[in-house]
Amino acid sequence: MGRLRIAELWGDGIGPELREAVHAVAAALPIDLEFVPVDLSLERRRREAETVYDEAVAALRETRLALKYPTVTEAESPNAVLRRRLGFSVIHRPVISIRGVSSNFKEDVSLQIVRIATGGTYDDPGQLVSDDVAVSLRIVERRPCREAARFAFNLAQRKGWSVTSSSKHTIQRVTDGLFESAVREIAAEYPGVHHQTELFDALLAKIILRPQDYDVVLVLNEYGDFLSDMACGLVGSLGTGASGNYSFTPDGEIDVAMFDPAGGTAPDIAGQDRANPSAVLLALGLLLDHVDRYDLGHALRLALLDSIAGGKSTGDIGGDLGTRAFTSVVTDALAQRLAGAQG
Repeated sequence: MGRLRIAELWGDGIGPELREAVHAVAAALPIDLEFVPVDLSLERRRREAETVYDEAVAALRETRLALKYPTVTEAESPNAVLRRRLGFSVIHRPVISIRGVSSNFKEDVSLQIVRIATGGTYDDPGQLVSDDVAVSLRIVERRPCREAARFAFNLAQRKGWSVTSSSKHTIQRVTDGLFESAVREIAAEYPGVHHQTELFDALLAKIILRPQDYDVVLVLNEYGDFLSDMACGLVGSLGTGASGNYSFTPDGEIDVAMFDPAGGTAPDIAGQDRANPSAVLLALGLLLDHVDRYDLGHALRLALLDSIAGGKSTGDIGGDLGTRAFTSVVTDALAQRLAGAQG
């Protein structure tokens, strides 16, 4: 593999500290990464508005690969703007239990949540039709349902996992029914992958009771939002997750992929060397998986998770290290793993 160009979307708050951590880890990887910076900070968005997004979209279309840092939502959500302009239709959020992170939940969680990133009620702000009545239009389209289903079944096939599609198709018969119909169409192309359907309210209870029964969970927009946050709560932290966002070509291949941490900008600790870079480093790991360097992505994940399990972590998850010190621990552990693999 030659030089890998990555659009790097700068953010707000702890964004600069996360970026420093990413670059430190990237320098330890045996791969030539070139970061193409685009400043998406609130200060610049206030000054230049659409110009900023034009630049970001152009960079992503040119590299087809991006790493994004947390951004403030003010007049608009940068994530929503990028999703609309680049056609991101699928979000992949792995949620796993991490040894060393305290949780009120005793069972191990290992879920791969695949969420349709468009439609539902999220694309319609709704309106008042009288002082006492409000309505919102719920939209479900077959194309993104099929794209998300194919992504989910491909993932499951590669890893030997099952797929659970979940909705309220017995109540929302038209919209959720369309979703389940599209999933069944794709499922028929993967006879070796076990597929089951669960009603979404029952699924939430069953995951809490027996999380080990579920691998890849495929859901519509709102359901994926709710499920992702619940799952992160089960593993003890909303700030240790990462996501991949994907758009697709007309023939169903991934076109543009953007990876980002689940956490926010954390302005209360910005610039204090207290930010936890775990989520953004996991996002970098997902990016490496996507470009067929699973060996490097896996080595990075193991270096990170082993460091946390060994009690070497930032204060938000029970450790006593600052951002730079924790990054240094992970970088050293990664270097040792890579040296061992070569030996």
